[in-house]
Amino acid sequence: MEESPSAAAGDQRDESTEQEVTIRERDMDQTSTCPETETEDCGLDGSESKLPLNKSDILKAIEVVERDSLAIADSFSSLFTSLRLALSEVTSGSVDHMRCFGDAAGRLQESALDAATKGNRYINSCLRLNEEMRGIDSLATQLKILRRNVDALDTAVNKLVRLP
Repeated sequence: MEESPSAAAGDQRDESTEQEVTIRERDMDQTSTCPETETEDCGLDGSESKLPLNKSDILKAIEVVERDSLAIADSFSSLFTSLRLALSEVTSGSVDHMRCFGDAAGRLQESALDAATKGNRYINSCLRLNEEMRGIDSLATQLKILRRNVDALDTAVNKLVRLP
């Protein structure tokens, strides 16, 4: 006795109803409509069957196949809905992450540009100060000479004022 693929798949499903299980069990308990020696001659559609099939058995089998097909279609529909939802969430998350990354990169670029500008200003100020400090040595020398002259003048004035 062989199980049909739909019956094997149907037995593995948790959603099967008791009626389907009962019909499948009854179908499996029945002896094959084809004799054991003619199993290869008997097709799925019954075209080569030599024994007449009962219409009610055929209708029951069609109903089982139809229910299994509907259950499979529902499963596929649910699967595709879940996949579409997961893909939508992943895509939405990716878009959000890309926006966040773009914002962070933009802010980092602005900060780096601002820091570079301030650094250039500092360097230019240091260069100007360095240029101004070069002339300070000659200024210091001039101040020393001026101080000596003022000291000499003060000494001369003190000598003149102390005359008795």
